[in-house]
Amino acid sequence: MNTPLADTVSASPPRHSPWSEYAVLVVDDETGVRNFLERALRARGCRVDVAGSAEEGALRLQEHHFDAIVLDIALPGRSGMEWLKNLRNGGFGGDVILITAFADIETAIDALRAGASDFILKPFRVDQIINSLQRCFERARLDRENFVLQRQLAGLGGQVEGLIGRSVAMLQLSDLIRRVAPTPATVLILGESGVGKEVTARALHRESPRAERSFVALNCAAVSAELIESELFGHVRGAFTGAREARRGLFHYANGGTLFLDEVGELPLPMQTKLLRVLEERRIRPVGSEAEMPVDVRVVAATNRDLKAEVTAGRFRQDLFYRLEVVTLTIPPLRQRPEDVADLVLHFNEQLASRLGLPPLTITQGDLARLAAYAWPGNVRELRNLIERSLILGSLPVNNQVQGMADPLPLSLAEVEKRHILTVLEQCGGNKTRAATLLGVSRKTLERKAVEWGLG
Repeated sequence: MNTPLADTVSASPPRHSPWSEYAVLVVDDETGVRNFLERALRARGCRVDVAGSAEEGALRLQEHHFDAIVLDIALPGRSGMEWLKNLRNGGFGGDVILITAFADIETAIDALRAGASDFILKPFRVDQIINSLQRCFERARLDRENFVLQRQLAGLGGQVEGLIGRSVAMLQLSDLIRRVAPTPATVLILGESGVGKEVTARALHRESPRAERSFVALNCAAVSAELIESELFGHVRGAFTGAREARRGLFHYANGGTLFLDEVGELPLPMQTKLLRVLEERRIRPVGSEAEMPVDVRVVAATNRDLKAEVTAGRFRQDLFYRLEVVTLTIPPLRQRPEDVADLVLHFNEQLASRLGLPPLTITQGDLARLAAYAWPGNVRELRNLIERSLILGSLPVNNQVQGMADPLPLSLAEVEKRHILTVLEQCGGNKTRAATLLGVSRKTLERKAVEWGLG
């Protein structure tokens, strides 16, 4: 019997092993080889399943997702080479490492042509298998990062690359993000539609120890109730009509990083139950699978709904609400922080002009004043769309009215100044000393202004 060389195998896997997020199927008709590889891989933290034939391996593959298969060529019944060809024809995209005791150059070439990732001769050393799998997992990691990057690029149209604005509210939000980001706490972001909840989630991710790992975003309202579970957790082949092959979910792609669930209030109640279980146990189960997989994902949720009212109405689980709101970040609407409008306008003007390949707009102080005085019911998203439309048309709308908006925009700088000062005072709880410091004026000047407005 051809067996691997007797390498020493540790009995217990290392804690927090980078291999713990990968699953390997070992298919070999020799019990000794199967047991040896199972112990060696488990010792490195890998999840392992074994099979003694191609037919048995096919059943395992229907039940679970595997990142790689270690496959003997000489098997009873269907050969490993034949099964490999069937796997590739059936759309299996994972790595397959072929092992055999009988081989020549032609066999090795045929194996690579059939889609093998590597070809190893028996008897082998355990480090040969480990090194080969390491290369496979590195490719899998790059594939995952590429998948995430493509999703991010696809959604960049409505994004800004950070928190923009120097209002008290935005400074306080930045300070809270810096304090919360280093912790593993689940975060709930609240705010009206268009205020920049995903931008805030990305800022939180960038400030966290997970910044080098994936940020994956999902709009829960954009996925049907029938598919949301598969989208999040993945599924095995045959789990439901149309599931012709196993698929990974977004929790897999976000492993080690951050998963942003926008419009979390739209999740159906059965899905809320399953999400709560994942948050509590840190394990997911793909649709149709009997096996659970550990995940290390920070969940950041967002909604423009009043979740407390949703709980009262029975549309949102109270226990999930409490689990999500470990830390709450509230983003005020743009109308409550008009002093941020100028920064946002200048940011969008530069960013979008570069992206569109157009010259930036010429923006005057009068333009900034009337834009700051508008209520912006669509918040930052509405402002961004206005700047993009203006760049395409070549100028900002005229006649004291922004195109597509019914409200006239007053040009009075005095009115803009008054609104700004009153907003800062409100955010400082009426504390004139603190407000004056933030505004960069003396308390005496602030009190004089208040008297002029009849607020002394």
